[in-house]
Amino acid sequence: MTAQTETFAALHVPGAPLILYNIWDAGSAVAVAKAGAKAIATGSWGVAGAHGIGDGEKLPLETALSTLTEIVAVTDLPVSIDLEAGYGTLAADVMASVQRSANAGAIGINLEDKNPVTRTLFSTADASARIAAAAATGVFVNARADLFILMPPADHAAALVDEVVERAKAYADAGARGLFAPFLQDAALIARLCKASPLPVNILMRPGCPDHATLAELGVARISHGHGPWAKAMAALEQDAREILSATASSL
Repeated sequence: MTAQTETFAALHVPGAPLILYNIWDAGSAVAVAKAGAKAIATGSWGVAGAHGIGDGEKLPLETALSTLTEIVAVTDLPVSIDLEAGYGTLAADVMASVQRSANAGAIGINLEDKNPVTRTLFSTADASARIAAAAATGVFVNARADLFILMPPADHAAALVDEVVERAKAYADAGARGLFAPFLQDAALIARLCKASPLPVNILMRPGCPDHATLAELGVARISHGHGPWAKAMAALEQDAREILSATASSL
């Protein structure tokens, strides 16, 4: 465990959350660092999209790691990589993937608790074993609880939060240092999770989610922006290209 890992861990403060404007390559890392970021974090969707590939471990691990190497080379900030489900069926495979990420300069990872192919949850025991394997490498493991992704927002309720809390307890025992609950956006449920979780809570900023200030008041310790920055950049690029190409065509 490095000093930079501990610096990164210390940024996770309930009520004063770490803001991560997720990036997808070295150039976007430089831009976000210049904007005043305290840490750099990739989003798997954006990294895959930047290579013309869909999310869900469709991007080869080698490509993800080469992108990570390029990112680490251009910043002195702590870098966390979204490693999806760890690119491995077995816990030992996950450990190998995480170790390679650490060797490439990552001080933290996101690790999902669902199978990217079947989109079904790993059992709590299996997910915990995968987290333990990842944590053994010394990186900051942000354990992603995907129950809220798999259930429509209308079905999000206190019982589901309590189920996530039980997983969080097991994940904390396994060595996780953060809990990521993407697609949870109800303020009362977020507050309930932050109060009960043994791990600092990470919320994904998306449409319908409370704003940064409100999330801080609810006790959130980390706010991610996921694929949003990449999607916004690509939409702007497409619109600019459309306007230029349209204007050029009409003038010829």
